[in-house]
Amino acid sequence: MEVWFLLDASILAIISKPTLAVIFQPSPWQLSHATFNGDETASETMGAACGYGNLFVNGYGTDTVALSSTLFDNGYACGSCYQIKCYQSKWCFSGVPFTTVTATNLCPPNWSQDSNNGGWCNPPRVHFDMSKPAFMKIAQWKAGIVPVMYRRVPCIRSGGLRFYFQGNAYWLLVYVMNVGGGGDITQMWVKGSKTGWISMSHNWGASYQAFATPGSQSLSFKIISYSTKETIIAWNVAPANWAVGLTYKTNVNFH
Repeated sequence: MEVWFLLDASILAIISKPTLAVIFQPSPWQLSHATFNGDETASETMGAACGYGNLFVNGYGTDTVALSSTLFDNGYACGSCYQIKCYQSKWCFSGVPFTTVTATNLCPPNWSQDSNNGGWCNPPRVHFDMSKPAFMKIAQWKAGIVPVMYRRVPCIRSGGLRFYFQGNAYWLLVYVMNVGGGGDITQMWVKGSKTGWISMSHNWGASYQAFATPGSQSLSFKIISYSTKETIIAWNVAPANWAVGLTYKTNVNFH
C-alpha cells in the first residue's frame, strides 16, 4: 500500500535556484501521425516504460501517450508534455484545437511491418501512440491513425515533485514524478543529512539510482532539467525514518 508523507513546515523542501526562474517555452508546431492503444479505461497504459506505476494515483490520468523511440530518447523524454491536434482528416473532430498529453511510455519499433503501414513507431519516424481516451478527444477512434500537428509545451503540475523510493540496503532507486516545466530530468544527486552529494545514474525511464543508502538520515535531492538545464534543490524530501515502497512529496517544481 502506498503511503504519502506530508512533511511539517520545519522540514518542507525549499528551492535553490537563480533569482529568475527558467520558464519552459513551447516549440513550433510540426507534422506527424497519431494512433491509439488500449480501450476507454486506459488500463493498458498503467506502469509502462517510464515507470510511473498507477497513472491515476500518481496524477497523470488518461491524458497520456507512448512516444516512438526517436522522441523517447532512451527514457529522457519521460514526463514531457505535448499538445496534439488532428490535422486535415475526415476523422478529425471539428472545433477541437488540441489536447495535451504526457509521455509515460515507449512505442517500440515493429520491424515486421513497413514504417508507413503498421510499423508506425519504427525509427526515424516521429509518432504518438495515445491512450484511447486522449485520442478520442481529437478524432473518431475508427480512424485508427490520423495526421496530427504537435508541439512540446510546459507541463502544468499541481504541487511539487514526488519521489517514489525502491531498492535495498545497498541500492536506492528513485522514480521522479509530477515534474513541471519541461517535465523531464537529466541528472540527479542525493544527499543525506550526514553526507555530501552522491551522484545518481539514470536507470531507466524516470528513475535514478545510487549504490548507497544513507539510512537513518533525512534525504535531499538536487535535480537538473533535461530541457532547460535549470537546477533545483529539494531539501529534506524524506525524513530520517524513510522507507522503500513509499512516495514523498515536496513543495518545489520546475516551471
